[in-house]
Amino acid sequence: MGYVTGKTIKELRERKKMTQKELAEKISVSDKTVSKWETKKGLPDIGIIEELAGALGVSVAQLLTGDLRENGNPSANMRKMCFYVCPVCGNIITSVGQGVFSCCGIDLPQAEAEKEEDGCHHICIETVDLVKLYPEQGISVRFRKKGHGFIYAYCNRHGMFQTIV
Repeated sequence: MGYVTGKTIKELRERKKMTQKELAEKISVSDKTVSKWETKKGLPDIGIIEELAGALGVSVAQLLTGDLRENGNPSANMRKMCFYVCPVCGNIITSVGQGVFSCCGIDLPQAEAEKEEDGCHHICIETVDLVKLYPEQGISVRFRKKGHGFIYAYCNRHGMFQTIV
């Protein structure tokens, strides 16, 4: 493992849209100290590496190695989500990626979602703020809308269907 470089500090600081002074204030050093690090005239003390990593929003390992790869899929591998439905008991198994599953002594095939325009079902999507639900209310699920994606629903009679959000 190497040691943190001025180039890494500068790149991370600029990604966070911070000035040298703002970074310096977060870790209780002077802005001249941060400038020295970034111009290769000095190195951060080992005692503040953890604090520096926290201020820059990376792990200590990322800071030390300079390996600044970002997860291109922040919701893990949800795009690879697969569904398996047991035709006997109705159990639904989800997995991130394909697998071999069995239930009630039957190997389950991967379920394919139909588009919601099947005429039998309709998923109503509305943007709402946080609302407290009470037990006596009807069944409804509210998700905070963040970007785009799919909502999957399963009907015991008609199978799985999806809608684009």
